[in-house]
Amino acid sequence: MLKRLSLITLLIFSTSCDELQNVVNTLPNGDGGISDTMIANGLRQALDFGINKQVSKLTQKDGFYKNQLVKILLPQELQKVDKTLRDIGLSSLADEGLKLLNRAAEDAVKEATPIFVDAVKGITFNDAKNILLGPDNSATQYLQGRTQTALYGKFNPVIQNSFSKVGADQIWTNIITKYNSLPLVNPVNPDLTDYVTNEALKGVYTMISVEEKNIRTKVSSRTTDLLKKVFALQD
Repeated sequence: MLKRLSLITLLIFSTSCDELQNVVNTLPNGDGGISDTMIANGLRQALDFGINKQVSKLTQKDGFYKNQLVKILLPQELQKVDKTLRDIGLSSLADEGLKLLNRAAEDAVKEATPIFVDAVKGITFNDAKNILLGPDNSATQYLQGRTQTALYGKFNPVIQNSFSKVGADQIWTNIITKYNSLPLVNPVNPDLTDYVTNEALKGVYTMISVEEKNIRTKVSSRTTDLLKKVFALQD
């Protein structure tokens, strides 16, 4: 089972179509090849593994806040709010506001796994073939195309509820009210729930893409003899 999963992981993330075909044709599997069904099923298994690994990281405390790849900062319209607060000695208030945005995203991502699982179950062999022979982020693109709308629908109310649950609504009201009361500023009132929802989605796909790149490029990610041998072809 480990060898089969390793093979499929290779197939998903290999960068050369010629190498893919050589691997499919030469690695032993009963009759000397690998069936279409096995490729599709193996792709599902490998994607399930990658999703569980990366999504679980984002759901942990500070999964967003202390990850510079996905940390949610203020929207452009509010960057001046953050700077102004820090300039007048209210850095702790600004930090608390950022932390609450990221905590809401961490709560929301817990809703992602079932949607990803459904998307993976729906993979056909044609889907698998396109992913295998496509660009180096094909697996991530596949999942994004089939899950983004559903994930937005799940994330948005969770983020709204998270804001309410921890008092973020009041904190941000205080922050924006304080900012808007300063002289010579233009009042701001962005939809933070929509903004954080979209940033959370970006974070999910970013981390899945990171896993995809790791398997392609890092020797340390080739955890079996089979992976080491075959990926050496692209080094």
